[in-house]
Amino acid sequence: MGSFKAAVSSMRLRTLPLSLAGVLMGSFIAVARYRVGWTVVLLVCLTTVCLQILSNLSNELGDVLSGTDTAERQGPGYGLNSGVLSIQGMKRLIALFVMLCCISGTAMIWVSFGTLLCIPALALLALGACAIVAAMRYTLGRNPYGYRGLGDFYVFIFFGLVSVMGSYFVCVHDIDSWMLALPASAVGFFSMGVLNVNNIRDMSTDAPNRRTVALRLGLNRARIYQTVLICLGWACMIAYCLLALTPCWKNWLFLLMLPLYVLHLRGVWTRTDAALDPMLPMLVMGTFALVLLMGAGLAL
Repeated sequence: MGSFKAAVSSMRLRTLPLSLAGVLMGSFIAVARYRVGWTVVLLVCLTTVCLQILSNLSNELGDVLSGTDTAERQGPGYGLNSGVLSIQGMKRLIALFVMLCCISGTAMIWVSFGTLLCIPALALLALGACAIVAAMRYTLGRNPYGYRGLGDFYVFIFFGLVSVMGSYFVCVHDIDSWMLALPASAVGFFSMGVLNVNNIRDMSTDAPNRRTVALRLGLNRARIYQTVLICLGWACMIAYCLLALTPCWKNWLFLLMLPLYVLHLRGVWTRTDAALDPMLPMLVMGTFALVLLMGAGLAL
């Protein structure tokens, strides 16, 4: 039972709403425009959850192997830090989720397209393979990109553009408007914000082993960077509603989340180290709730 609890803690389930936010955004827009089978949407969500858990497990293993995660770490402790999970146990868990990602992703494409042998299906299979590699290479392997300050770029691409536009494409088999890039970028910017807050919190322990954007910028400029990311995300959401949706109050329900984002930024500017940790779930759940409100507006 102890090893099971440790494994679940290492999956970092509190991060799942952020990964689901992007695919739900794309799915909500698709469902509002076309007739979409809910089996496809459920498989999109399942594949996303498997990829996020794979990323979390790989991140923990990479940080432990590199010596980044120590007793001085400011964030919560997980399975490997507690000593309940072994390195080999973590590797077996990672292998399991690689397999689950492959099974779920293949089923998603099969159900959506009815075949794996058309060009769009093959392209999605290749994109899925890239997503698996990216999920694992953040802190694992030789020269991981997360240790070179490239995590923000990959988060924007995979949590934003690929997540929103990819889920939309799986649902409707087309990208029929450039304006989809606006909500996709919004989710990408908010996701970058989650990573940046995490990196601001861990600046003192990350310094010997990795060069995150927060470390490169320094504390004050990292806070400015966070503010810019949040403002860009909101600007993209507002621009999408103005350009792509009909003028109606229901399309602006997501504005109800604006005060939460203001509180988040206030916390980022007034807290440091472990005191920043509550700002992470605040931004994660705020983004998830924003997407749900957007979906509710489209449904209405």
